[in-house]
Amino acid sequence: MAKNINFIEKLRELGLRPTKQRVKICEVLFNRDTTFHFTINDLVKKISTEMFEKISLATVYNTVHAFEKKGYLKEILINSDKRYFDTNIAKHHHFYDEDTQELIDCNDVDIDPVNIKKNITGKKINSIEIMIRVASDNQNQ
Repeated sequence: MAKNINFIEKLRELGLRPTKQRVKICEVLFNRDTTFHFTINDLVKKISTEMFEKISLATVYNTVHAFEKKGYLKEILINSDKRYFDTNIAKHHHFYDEDTQELIDCNDVDIDPVNIKKNITGKKINSIEIMIRVASDNQNQ
């Protein structure tokens, strides 16, 4: 029950009414031990199959984008028409499996420091987050 109260407070902070559907969205997103990477459609399916709830795509979309705007989720663009959201909002790297379309966290210790040799004049680098795209090695099949 304490978690639901936190979810209700988060929703109110965003200016969203804490409806039963929005609290369910919070449960799926934040009531977990591991990072969750998802698309909006993935989340709708997960809510439907795991929680046996039917929540409109518009409600999920608006709630997720409100969380992202407030900093509770991170948006990760894969390409112009594919975007994921991540419950881990810390700066970190990812693998993207092009075969399974899965986004997987990559630890900083697995990547040597990046040496940027040129920067844009008048700008400072805020962060470096690397996307490593992987696919099946068909040569070994």
